[in-house]
Amino acid sequence: MNKLFYSPGACSIGIHVLLEEIGKPYEAVVTNTREGAQFKPEFTSLNPKSKVPTLQRDDGTVLTEFPAIAYWLARTNPERHLLPDDVEGQTRALEAMDYAVATMHMQGFSRMFRPANFAPGEADHDAVKARGREIMEKGLAVMDRALAGKDYVTGSFSIADAALFYVEFWWAARLGLPLPANCAAHFARMKARPAVAAVLRKEGFDA
Repeated sequence: MNKLFYSPGACSIGIHVLLEEIGKPYEAVVTNTREGAQFKPEFTSLNPKSKVPTLQRDDGTVLTEFPAIAYWLARTNPERHLLPDDVEGQTRALEAMDYAVATMHMQGFSRMFRPANFAPGEADHDAVKARGREIMEKGLAVMDRALAGKDYVTGSFSIADAALFYVEFWWAARLGLPLPANCAAHFARMKARPAVAAVLRKEGFDA
């Protein structure tokens, strides 16, 4: 049985959603990152990067990094159609997922949530946070255009939507900020999916 190590409301929520969408038995293990559980030996022995999501597979091997885990889940569960069948669709799904994770999350939200990682001096933290917000606002505008006329990023639900969902979740649910129209519709559509609603309940959030 696959075992997901996650922190409630963290980016791992996207992988949690994919596991729920797949519908096969899995174990979800809470890793309290706020209390530093990711730095303790029992976790670093699995993932020395000290981050979630971390997926321990049936055979005991471990996968790290959101895009790698999402891709592996999609390819090993083809019947769930978590990636489009055509190369162009697959490429667009990977493109959107990478943008959500590498730019919107790591460049935008990281500045907003952890400004000290970008500027040691506290006097610069407000500027760092403001730059992070600019990056996120641009990212949402880009994704809003990509969603024009579509229910999901590539037309049908894919791993890209799980990635976009978690940054939408942070923006709208954690920060209470408005999403542009197409992203807002996508976020509502995602929350209406039974798998997403189930994960939100399991992680302690109202669907």
